Amino acid sequence: MEYKILKISITDRIACVTISRPAVLNALNTEFFREMDHFLHDLQGRDDVRVLVITGEGKAFVAGADISEMSGMEPEAAFEFSRFGQSVFAQLEKLRIPVIAAVNGYALGGGCELAMGCDFRIASKLAKFGQPEMNLGLTPGYAGTQRLSRIAGLGNALYMILSADTITADDAFRMGLVQKVCEPETLMDEVMKLASKIASNGSGAIPAIKRLIRDGITLPFEDGSILEAKAFSELFGEPATKEGMKAFMEKRKPEW
Repeated sequence: MEYKILKISITDRIACVTISRPAVLNALNTEFFREMDHFLHDLQGRDDVRVLVITGEGKAFVAGADISEMSGMEPEAAFEFSRFGQSVFAQLEKLRIPVIAAVNGYALGGGCELAMGCDFRIASKLAKFGQPEMNLGLTPGYAGTQRLSRIAGLGNALYMILSADTITADDAFRMGLVQKVCEPETLMDEVMKLASKIASNGSGAIPAIKRLIRDGITLPFEDGSILEAKAFSELFGEPATKEGMKAFMEKRKPEW
């Protein structure tokens, strides 16, 4: 598939996807979701990528969904548009590899929801976050009501969505929506440094950790703990785990 919106580069086991519709602040439309859906399906079958980074071109990460496309929708089409977007963002959570949102600017509406679909978020000090759908007489449509409360807490989710306020990167950091805030000029360097650190680990622990945390948060504590014990023990049968422990005892870096 030829991508018109996504710019993709893969270097040193890190895939970087840049959303490129800068004239409309990278607003999300059906074509974006088709391209991202295709890319994520393709990525599932690759073993040469260990980390995925998503960012936006220009002064926005993503400033929302494309209102010009949405404005003509009837309820049935709007439902399908919402469910398609939800399914694409859910794929980010289900990927075996970690997904990092490098939030370079506005992350509003669908952009904030996209960032929340990633495993964690690193933001420029210039980034702004918000769920302004209330200003259109709408709710978030890509599972924002569900993810925001789980990530930032019930009160913060209700505040952000009902007020439709835009918050700073520092405010987002304080509520746990963002894990790190960087100077604008160092954002991608910091993100790629972190991605490289994660990608350098060649063991099966990383996909296991992502699966345990993602699945475990929906389970009773004891059930999640049993899943952890199973994953922990299964890794003892992996050559990479044996190499990791051997390297530790020999005071050297593992040869993954």
